Amino acid sequence: MEFLDQKIGIVNFYCVHNKVTKEDHTDSFDKYCELRDDSKRAFHISQGCRRRWMNQSDNERGSSGINILWPDLNDSHFKDALATAEEGDSPNNISAIIKYEIDEGAKVLWMGDLETEFMESIEDELALPAVDLLFAPHHGRDTGKVPESMLTKMSPKIIVVGEAPSEHLNYYEGYNTITQNSAGDILFNCVGSKIHVFTSNEYYVDFLNDEQQMWPGYHYVGTLNVG
Repeated sequence: MEFLDQKIGIVNFYCVHNKVTKEDHTDSFDKYCELRDDSKRAFHISQGCRRRWMNQSDNERGSSGINILWPDLNDSHFKDALATAEEGDSPNNISAIIKYEIDEGAKVLWMGDLETEFMESIEDELALPAVDLLFAPHHGRDTGKVPESMLTKMSPKIIVVGEAPSEHLNYYEGYNTITQNSAGDILFNCVGSKIHVFTSNEYYVDFLNDEQQMWPGYHYVGTLNVG
């Protein structure tokens, strides 16, 4: 995070409001706290929050297509997770659920580091959409496996399994997946009703179309049609 801030200068920092601390500090965590506590740069997100131009348009420009599906700040499960995190327990379950959507195009969902048991406890409070890309929570760990009932609601066309150690991963059998440990960096070029997929390592799947795309420095994996 400190590298990213140095490179681009983070102006808007979206995060769940919290006062979490850690015994073992890292440069990235210290930068996170600096941005989180900066009243000029931090914007605290919660379920249904609105902001120009995050998800509101005006005469100057359109919406970025970003909507926050969780947390509900009044939910008792979230309040408990926040309290225990601020007492020094794991902050995983104060993660946000974020949806990104292009008009008549890609629908993408991130679920942070949420853990399976917590997802089960809040499922009835969530309005989960159908999505094209789902980033598996908790870096793809089995402890963050999305409950099957939630997967059925979302019907993801691709699940991105993160880069936790392989012995801790859940590979989401029965779903189309791309695994970061093998693929390396993944680039999704969302254009209209298509998602062109590129990876830094050579990577092969059998569920994408071949549309002969190119991106400098990346290997073309294939194209997902979402229209």
